[in-house]
Amino acid sequence: MKRVVIVGAGVIGITTALELQRRGHAVQVLDRDGVAAGASAGNAGAFAFAEIEPLATPGILSKAPRWLVDPLGPLSVPPAYALKIVPWLWRFWRASRAQNYQHALAAQAGLMHLSSAALDRLIPFAGVQDMVQNDGQLQLYESEAAFRASLPGWEQRRRHGIAFTLLEHPEAIAEIQPGLSPRFTHAGFTPDWINTADPKAWVETLAKVFQDKGGQIDRREVRALSVSDQAAQVHTTDGTIVADSVVVATGAWSHYLARGMGDNIPLETERGYNTTLPAGVFDLRTHLTFSDHGFVASRINGGVRIGGAVELGGLDMPANFKRADVMLTKARDFLPGLKAEGGQQWMGFRPSMPDSLPVIGAASRSDRVIYAFGHGHLGLTQSAGTAELVAALIDRQPPPISLAPFAPTRF
Repeated sequence: MKRVVIVGAGVIGITTALELQRRGHAVQVLDRDGVAAGASAGNAGAFAFAEIEPLATPGILSKAPRWLVDPLGPLSVPPAYALKIVPWLWRFWRASRAQNYQHALAAQAGLMHLSSAALDRLIPFAGVQDMVQNDGQLQLYESEAAFRASLPGWEQRRRHGIAFTLLEHPEAIAEIQPGLSPRFTHAGFTPDWINTADPKAWVETLAKVFQDKGGQIDRREVRALSVSDQAAQVHTTDGTIVADSVVVATGAWSHYLARGMGDNIPLETERGYNTTLPAGVFDLRTHLTFSDHGFVASRINGGVRIGGAVELGGLDMPANFKRADVMLTKARDFLPGLKAEGGQQWMGFRPSMPDSLPVIGAASRSDRVIYAFGHGHLGLTQSAGTAELVAALIDRQPPPISLAPFAPTRF
């Protein structure tokens, strides 16, 4: 048995804590704000195992001028942040080159396959079967041209064993989701797509299972890490904790602790926005992805959450809730019967790497410190798989998939 400290009580940290505890380790979780206080609270609730394509696709940077011109578009860089993000965008461009993109896609598909299987193992262990919605997903297109442009991505899914059906008539789409605007003429339906009804409650439930089995969760701010031959030290505002291993899973803030361990990791922040509408506003029967607009509609506690988009704007700029307003306005047009009043807005920081792959691996200075962050908008999706990979590293066992694509030193 090892004593393990996990820094971060989001979905990655809590799921990893539960997996390490299942393997017999004594685990303590530290977080300055508590369980599911960040991006884990406000995501769309999707286990998006079909989303294997990296954001850095070939040719995507040709769209860069539009990101600056349209600050409310589906992928934007605020002008005030543009110079600061240039090094990250350069790496993003390199990741979008055809060969690098193919390598990232294969790695993402492998992690998705593992994460899906790992979730199947987690659900009965944690007793969360009732928190899963098997609704499928519709990815919607407004024209024949947009649909045809998407076909290479669907072919990639086919190659990696993802089940789907392509729909080329509004009538076929309406059989799955009535009430859509007729502007959506084509779609792809992934029947095995699943969601949780409440992503915050999902993490809180896993945390309770962890605590009921003897796990410890404390609200403490971690300032730095250090290591010796015998142990790792976690330096907090309330003193130092000594452990055999430390897992860094603090999302968009993780690179600060990594820097202290000698690793300069190019982590950026996808600022995600959403509006959650109360129960009864629309008869939503499946997860909807509005492909050309960069946002989704998902069922959350009987209501509807409208959210998504990518704003690469760091951690310090004030929130721009006009982005949430724009998505809600579009959703009202796309779902004509939607009652758009009474919603609650949210913005969260999603940790994003240039190649869309998370960082999973040991720190350069010591394998007593393990990194598990940078999942972008796929943290919930990849949480169970990441937990098993981290546990394998701490147990010094061969990981179930190659960790080379996720290495902290790959940049």
